[in-house]
Amino acid sequence: MKEALLILLAYLIGSIPTALWVSRSFFGIDIREYGSGNSGATNTFRVLGSKWGTFVMIIDVLKGLIAVKLALLLPNYMENELALTNLQLGLGMAAVLGHIFPIWADFKGGKGVATLFGLVIGISPWTALCCSGVFLLVLYLTRFVSLSSILASIAFPVFILIIFNVDNHAYRVFAVVVALMVILTHQKNISRILRGSESKVPILKYRDRRRQRRRNDDSK
Repeated sequence: MKEALLILLAYLIGSIPTALWVSRSFFGIDIREYGSGNSGATNTFRVLGSKWGTFVMIIDVLKGLIAVKLALLLPNYMENELALTNLQLGLGMAAVLGHIFPIWADFKGGKGVATLFGLVIGISPWTALCCSGVFLLVLYLTRFVSLSSILASIAFPVFILIIFNVDNHAYRVFAVVVALMVILTHQKNISRILRGSESKVPILKYRDRRRQRRRNDDSK
């Protein structure tokens, strides 16, 4: 019974529509009517800029992390690492589902990548650090948040199954499912990347301007 209540609470935490509230409160718009139509950090970067995109991403990550930490309210799980991890997975996934289908926003949310990342931070921070390295490297090279998320999600089961060889069957299955889920939810982004029409986030713009100036100087 306590577990069910915590899972419900985790869903409600995940349902907090950060991007939607930010867009309505500070810009007077519904972010779901712009860009990709998603209420998540990536679309916030695209529509509202890096400042608000970063803010939304941090809050969405915290939703997953806080949901996982709700397991600490049940001390009896502290004695069984396997049971604790499985409970944390359930709580984290409830938060992710809340982010994707938020009760506070007509069940129209984001894709859940940032909240998933918060889940991973709460359960295995070293894996989260490695995945964030993949994400940041791809983002630096391409400025595509979608591509960065996809490749980081593919790296996730590689770290869990091969590099760290985590001895938890449920977590191993979860890692594979996450990678597949992120790929499936980013089908439109993949199509736009292949067509060359995917929007880049407004970061590293000064670097890009310097490169453009160099190209212009070289062409003179």
